[in-house]
Amino acid sequence: MSRRMRENINLFYKHLNNFLQEANLNQNEYTSFLKWADRLGRNGEWPLFAEVFIESSVLKNMYLANKEMTPSFLGPYYVEGAPILDKPYQLPMRPNEKGEKLMFSGTVKDADGTPLNNTLVDMWQVDADGHYSSFDADAPPYNLRGRFYTDENGSFEVESIVPNQRHIPKDGPTSECLNMIDQHPYRPTYLHFMFKRKDYETLITKVYFQKDESLDVTDDVRSSLMTKLYEKDDHKVASFDFVMLNAE
Repeated sequence: MSRRMRENINLFYKHLNNFLQEANLNQNEYTSFLKWADRLGRNGEWPLFAEVFIESSVLKNMYLANKEMTPSFLGPYYVEGAPILDKPYQLPMRPNEKGEKLMFSGTVKDADGTPLNNTLVDMWQVDADGHYSSFDADAPPYNLRGRFYTDENGSFEVESIVPNQRHIPKDGPTSECLNMIDQHPYRPTYLHFMFKRKDYETLITKVYFQKDESLDVTDDVRSSLMTKLYEKDDHKVASFDFVMLNAE
């Protein structure tokens, strides 16, 4: 175990004891908490609970030191080995995939504004029902998951669908906590991205859509991560400019 991990465990133990002293739980309350935590684990909701209640605070400390950063975490729904796509880029879809067609474009630059060509882009998202392939969707393993490269100008364009809100299980322990703090059980709509390029820090981030009523369920949604959806002919378009930092 690393020195840093030991420090964090001791800090967690310290604040946990402070919480228990302040809460002053009785036996029934403590037993109820243990049963709730056990259900959280048995339902496989620890990653979901962390995403909803913990990750935003961790991310805030990560990006406070550098405003150029728009980091996120891979999260529990990332799948390695998504197919490398050929141009014109289109995420793998089922025949007659439900949802509105989306043409998403982006640029990838460094902090000085230099375009980063040949950057590997890894993209994944939920379907029109709010489900991820390989998890809760009745879809092929890499549905709406793909990898591709930026062009000589650091740009890319990919066809997909507009993702839908993801519903947190209503009868699960995570939803119970949301109800206690008067929050709805929907996750915002967003696209996942991971960018890799030699001599640069790997960038993992999300792009949210403005005017999404479920944005208030999480406080890690910064204005710098939001974009607009526009109508164009028979489909929607959106774009975003990404910034990668030089590796130290």
